[in-house]
Amino acid sequence: MNKIIFSLLLLLTATFSVCAQDVDNTPDPVASLRDQIQAASTPSDRIRLQLQLAELFVSTGHKTEALKELQLVANSGSFDPVGFYNLGNSFARIGETGAAIDAYRTAIEQRNGTYSRAYNNLGVLLLRSGRWDEAHDAFLSALKLENFRYAEASYNLGRVYAARGQKDLAAREWKRALYVNPQHDAARQALANVSTEEKIVLKSEPARPVPASKAEPESQKLTLDQVSFNLLQRARDAAERGKMAEAADDYIRLLNRQGGYFPPANVELSYALISLKRYDEAINHLIQVSERDGARYPTSYFHLGRLYELRGELKLAEAAFSQAAAAYSATNPQFHLDVSRVREKLGDFKGALESLELYLKLRGERPLWSDERLAELRRKAGQ
Repeated sequence: MNKIIFSLLLLLTATFSVCAQDVDNTPDPVASLRDQIQAASTPSDRIRLQLQLAELFVSTGHKTEALKELQLVANSGSFDPVGFYNLGNSFARIGETGAAIDAYRTAIEQRNGTYSRAYNNLGVLLLRSGRWDEAHDAFLSALKLENFRYAEASYNLGRVYAARGQKDLAAREWKRALYVNPQHDAARQALANVSTEEKIVLKSEPARPVPASKAEPESQKLTLDQVSFNLLQRARDAAERGKMAEAADDYIRLLNRQGGYFPPANVELSYALISLKRYDEAINHLIQVSERDGARYPTSYFHLGRLYELRGELKLAEAAFSQAAAAYSATNPQFHLDVSRVREKLGDFKGALESLELYLKLRGERPLWSDERLAELRRKAGQ
């Protein structure tokens, strides 16, 4: 009996040893990926594996370690457009917008400006950040590279136009997205939600100048005669091709036919004038729109703020950015950062801190830079 018990104990001990050995020999996925990274024969392979490692860290709740790995890729100096494109995607997934934007720009630069998907993803992040002009340029670059047959970029460009209050241009892009991809449900839904009040329609009677003293009622449709409508389309086509001087001339011809005021044209002309560095003229058109139709085109406040800040008129810039922030607070808190920045320049550190705190509250997830920025403003505000 003792021999039988002894034999069973030996068998159990051997089994336990085997099981323990199996557990001990289970490969550590982090160590395994690090070994593969070390042995990678090309920069592209190394970046691919580093991104895999970062994804592993994210999936196991180790965001800080993931960021360190992604930063190693960002600072590698490697030539790998696809790798940097995927790096941008990785940064975007964990909410690191600034780093993602830089990665997409690197991918585009390494492809000599011929990376339509990177332009589109870059534009999405710029749009989310309230940097509409840059987003517009990014989406337009993507579309030009694809001969305007890129449904997602058209849909996103429509979102830029909608954010800027240019509903008819938004509708045009969503129609283009559906033409390229009839299954694009987001574009179909967006098109269905466009307010008919914002559409520009033709009228049959001759053009009659609108007196400058009379603002157009909110509920009234925007109408143009055929000649003015053609001038508007021609100006937009020129702007789309980057011919801003030509676009500005056609917008001005249109406005001359409309008594100097047709809000979509005034707003779009201001964009062309800004690109031509004709800032005083741009300000005059934006002031008209903000005073008469600011609720309909709140983007006019934002661009006024930009121009006033550029000219050093910080009080005016603060007021304009504050109006933009109030108009867009529910959908895009980014404008509170503009208010914070200008208030800091004015020496109003308490006000700058309040705007930053409001931005972070509305944004929800706090970016990594926010703690350092908050600490700096609290120090300046004497808190």
